[in-house]
Amino acid sequence: MGIFDFLKGEFIDVIHWTDDTRDTMVWRFEREGHAIKYGAKLTVREGQTAVFIHEGQLADVFTPGLYMLETNNMPIMTTLQHWDHGFRSPFKSEIYYVSTTRFTDFKWGTKNPIMLRDPEFGPVRLRAFGTYAIRIIDPARFMTEIVGTDGEFTSDEISFQIRNIIVTRASQALAASGIPLLDMAANTNDLGKVIAAQVSPTLAEYGLEMPEFYVENISLPPEVEKALDARTSRGIAGNLDDHMKWRAAEAMNAPGSAAGAAMATGMGAGMGMAMGHQMGPWGAMPAAAPAPQAAPMAPPPPPVEHVWHIAENGATSGPYSKARMGRMATEGQLTRDTYVWTPGQDGWKRAEDVMELAQLFTVMPPPPPPQPPAG
Repeated sequence: MGIFDFLKGEFIDVIHWTDDTRDTMVWRFEREGHAIKYGAKLTVREGQTAVFIHEGQLADVFTPGLYMLETNNMPIMTTLQHWDHGFRSPFKSEIYYVSTTRFTDFKWGTKNPIMLRDPEFGPVRLRAFGTYAIRIIDPARFMTEIVGTDGEFTSDEISFQIRNIIVTRASQALAASGIPLLDMAANTNDLGKVIAAQVSPTLAEYGLEMPEFYVENISLPPEVEKALDARTSRGIAGNLDDHMKWRAAEAMNAPGSAAGAAMATGMGAGMGMAMGHQMGPWGAMPAAAPAPQAAPMAPPPPPVEHVWHIAENGATSGPYSKARMGRMATEGQLTRDTYVWTPGQDGWKRAEDVMELAQLFTVMPPPPPPQPPAG
């Protein structure tokens, strides 16, 4: 370095920060020995603030603009001793640039399913996922509460803590919302507002705010989704008797179907025998021939036996077969007021209100007659 460069460095000091990483929240201006020259130019661009640390204490916060670091024009925020008249050239201070722009596209999601009680399906477990954005609104508080002396602080260093706060508040909001499971997709916007309102006070303690918060998806465990799809399919099928007949006919007409091949073979044999009778002993075709008889339609598959679940004291058990339910009724473990559910049933019902189970109680003997008075 030449003598002119040395002199220029001694008399002119320009402090500024340009960032293209999109994830740096705080950056410390590095100077050998933290020696800031008296009269240095401090440039703070839009979307930034500069925090001045002097002798280990937070002294000033500079908003966007151009500043000359001199005694007579420094915006004093605190009352540090000798701050307004104790400058020397150079003086030992640190300058931290804080980005006040939005940091977007953060992901959040529940690690474990959230347990809640649905008015239609009973106890269910669900997961929630979404995105959010954060912004620093109080640089001084953010520096003292989060950053400390970190020379370069990125958004990844705090995203994990914010995600934990969001998941906790989201679990509470979903469990207390009272919104039916089938209506949650239509209310994700309202749920997002509720969760953001509960998270905001905690973020304010860190000097942060959450300008955007979205609930993108609320999902069920795979086995529950499968049962829900089966229930939807039954509703679309309409009349189950007509639906089963249609399914049986489709199965016979499907390529490679054993039932369809058997029917085709039977029809071919029947038509061959009929043609032999019609030809007669001399092979002459009579004038009129009766129409061949159609093969009987295959019967539909047997009905599937229901299995039952029992809800008692806030917990569920099962599944149980109907035979097991009968034994439980005989032993007194299943009463008329016990709540039961089977796939396809619309919510939980008392056992005596289910026709298939009500007959279990009709075969039980009546209560014994009263004992005659003694004497």
